Amino acid sequence: MDSRPIYQLRPAEVFGALETSPKGISTEEATARLLLYGSNVLAEEIPYRPWRTLLGFMIHPLSLLLWFAGSVAFVVREPVLGLVIWILVVVNAGFSFWREYRAEQAMHALRQLLPAYARVVRGGVEMQTPATNLVPGDVLVLAEGDNIPADARVVEEYGLRTNNATLTGDAIPARKAADASLREGISELERPNLVFAGTSVVSGTARAVVYETGMLTQFGRIAHLTQVVREQPSPLQVEMNRLTRRIALVSIGIGIVVFLAGYFEVGLELYQAFLLATGILVAAIPEGLPATITLSLAMAGQRLAQRGVLVKKLSVIETLGTISTICTDKSGTLTQNQMTVREVWVAGQNLSVSGVGYEPKGGFSPNPNGQPYLNDLKMLLTSAALCNNARLSPPTLERPQWTSLGDQTEAALRVVALKGGMDQGALEASYPRIHELPFDARRKRMSTIHLFRNGDQNAGSATAGELAFVKGAPREVLQLCTSIQIAGKILTLNDQLRGEVLSANDDYARRALRVLALAMRKLPPRTGAYSADKVEQELTFLGLIAMHDPPRPEVAEAVSTCLQAGIRMVMVTGDYGLTAESLARRIGMLTASDTQIVTGAELEAMDDIELQDLLGKEVIFARMAPEHKLRLVAAYQERGEVVAVTGDGVNDAPALRKADVGVVMGVIGTDVAKEAADIILTNDNFATIVNAIEEGRAVYDNLRKFITYIFSSNVPEILPFMLTALFGFPLALTVAQILAIDLGTDMFPALGLGMEKPEPDVMRRLPRKRDKPVVDGRLLRRAFLWLGMIEAVLCYTGFYLVYALAGKVHLVALPGFLIPAEPVFPANVLFLGTTVFHAGVVMAQVGNAFACRTEVGRVRFVGFFSNRFLLLGIAAEVSIILSLIYIPPLARAFDHVALPPVAWVWLVMYAPMLYILEWIRKNVVRMVIHLKETSKEAV
Repeated sequence: MDSRPIYQLRPAEVFGALETSPKGISTEEATARLLLYGSNVLAEEIPYRPWRTLLGFMIHPLSLLLWFAGSVAFVVREPVLGLVIWILVVVNAGFSFWREYRAEQAMHALRQLLPAYARVVRGGVEMQTPATNLVPGDVLVLAEGDNIPADARVVEEYGLRTNNATLTGDAIPARKAADASLREGISELERPNLVFAGTSVVSGTARAVVYETGMLTQFGRIAHLTQVVREQPSPLQVEMNRLTRRIALVSIGIGIVVFLAGYFEVGLELYQAFLLATGILVAAIPEGLPATITLSLAMAGQRLAQRGVLVKKLSVIETLGTISTICTDKSGTLTQNQMTVREVWVAGQNLSVSGVGYEPKGGFSPNPNGQPYLNDLKMLLTSAALCNNARLSPPTLERPQWTSLGDQTEAALRVVALKGGMDQGALEASYPRIHELPFDARRKRMSTIHLFRNGDQNAGSATAGELAFVKGAPREVLQLCTSIQIAGKILTLNDQLRGEVLSANDDYARRALRVLALAMRKLPPRTGAYSADKVEQELTFLGLIAMHDPPRPEVAEAVSTCLQAGIRMVMVTGDYGLTAESLARRIGMLTASDTQIVTGAELEAMDDIELQDLLGKEVIFARMAPEHKLRLVAAYQERGEVVAVTGDGVNDAPALRKADVGVVMGVIGTDVAKEAADIILTNDNFATIVNAIEEGRAVYDNLRKFITYIFSSNVPEILPFMLTALFGFPLALTVAQILAIDLGTDMFPALGLGMEKPEPDVMRRLPRKRDKPVVDGRLLRRAFLWLGMIEAVLCYTGFYLVYALAGKVHLVALPGFLIPAEPVFPANVLFLGTTVFHAGVVMAQVGNAFACRTEVGRVRFVGFFSNRFLLLGIAAEVSIILSLIYIPPLARAFDHVALPPVAWVWLVMYAPMLYILEWIRKNVVRMVIHLKETSKEAV
């Protein structure tokens, strides 16, 4: 093996040094090397340590307050209470840890649904293999948009440029070459013939031989790039943490007031005043709220994954519900990206092409055999086959249909060439490729340079030389042409012929056909390097090829749903304007008859004020370069819109990263686009975007539901301590019982509310504003001043009814209401009253759980018993309270006494009473809303 560094070797020497060949290593050799070198993966530098996560829950600010409250209980000689508080803190921390751990594991598993693949040559056959299976000696096939999966030595390239920003911080694309690098004093990262894992291909194509994998790559050597970056708290989590801290501060303030009032005004003993203040502290803090929110988001992420939506960050889920504008690409996003050539324009003739898909079966109509344009057609198909990097694969046992590797458009060109009788092997032998000018989104064309043999009449010359084939957007290619081939002759391209070409192009575009123009040029003797300016000039026009990429079947319905939901749909494409408009009308994206089509060049001429005026109208943006898409996204965001961008190509990556939510197709999307996006559609189904938005809106609704539910029980928890401290009322609830509610009975129905399905009208509402908080004044008023007060009144009714029936208080006799002369209940009235009060809070929360399923709408619209998770949560809630009352050790720990059956006759009425009162409120609110809407319509 050659001892020189790999970058000092010539391309032919590289294969020998790495014991491989241009045909790659065999599959058997790859398996053997995989065992020797190991998988191409990075070791986790900071392993996950569960104890750190558990400790985080144990010392959370809210948990610290409870640790303090437990300590106060020990100080005032209530060790049982202190122990209960501490145990419940530990249990809550353990439960929260378990939920987050399971959620993290689930999201990690979801990220493995889309393994990275590499395109390699093994045994002379191009194939795709998982990037983790790459080994030294593998021959990589690289193209624009690919992530480079390992460190490799370039041995063949055509205009290759890579983005090395992940390693060097320099975002300027680096030009790569295949020649040996002998320059001294530069690092490997600066070597022009090396490409590195973790970087990406900006433009061009290449072949490179892998020489390092896994932790031996440059990427693996840079420690900070291998560390797993912890996900930052989402805006929602920040809001919730801020809210709970404010509640904690308020509760501390109230606790201090209660302590001072109870001790100095009411005359309570010191330890009693401490207990009351501790009760206020414990009652006001929503201990389980942050963990419940995290789990709710994680569950939503898993539900989305089951529907084909892979969310890379949980924080994106809440943003989905605020999306107000979707800027969508056309090809591959709204269409199936399965191109089939339908028509060909050559030498003034229009030919139809039969056959569908990638199977090379079909022909031309009318039959070109014997026609004067036959040679023109052959030259057009020759150009289509040679100016091409796609590969067709015939059916196999694993894949019973013809498939392709590479760009779908280029695959369609290969298919039509085969239908025209072109032999790919013979063409490549007659026209060996010597260089390539890769497709560029700004030039909108691609060129390949070939040698041609003596006597080649099709090339228009009998002398040997170099021939360039060019393909690209019709107008961009046509403006570089000075001649046209007709009947085998090269004629001057006059205005009349240009008009015919443009007329044919417009006709195809109106029928939503994607059109490519092809041209050629016999190059003069070369001086200097190949460049687009030198090659792509004075071209000979060969013809047009029009192909059909049918819209995805689900797109029309998805677009209709988005428009109904108040979401603006904007097509931003690099394609021709008329083609984009035709497709947009077919799928229902356009509603106006005078839709404006704006090109990239026209956009560049606009200032920001003109652009903002334009964005208020119905517009299609065509011929857009990456920087144009980026500017449009920023402009919509300046208008206050929450923008989602969909795409699949490398040219979409800047806009995907800039967007509030970047959405990429998982199957056909390039690696660079997937890296830039926030969401990956694993099934390439555009309709799943609607599902994602619907889920995002449902998540917001569900958060409000269970926050309302949790906050409502705080009123009957806090009120007893305030009434006892201020007015000397008997204490109706203990601290341990409050903890049993907050960390026990309330948790399970709250989680059930977090699993609610979207309400029927969720996609008929306008998008909520970006800055609208989850917890607003309306939610707080409903929770504390309405639902919470109803619960408190019901609970105190039961509490004092116990005292009345025990003969401890006198009630005003009402007609038909008799107070028994003998007490019905045992003498321990206080424990009995607190037990009834505690059970009353739980039973009222049962009705509250059903009431919180909607904010204003009727519960029957979502199905009264449709949420099995809520039903299970309520069953768990009731089981817990029964256990705390009737299992003696638990009853003693929580100051309970066993309730006689007659007590439950009144307690079970709490749930329907609260639900009925809330039902009346909702009907009144709906009536007011209806009257307002009616008055607006009348005006």
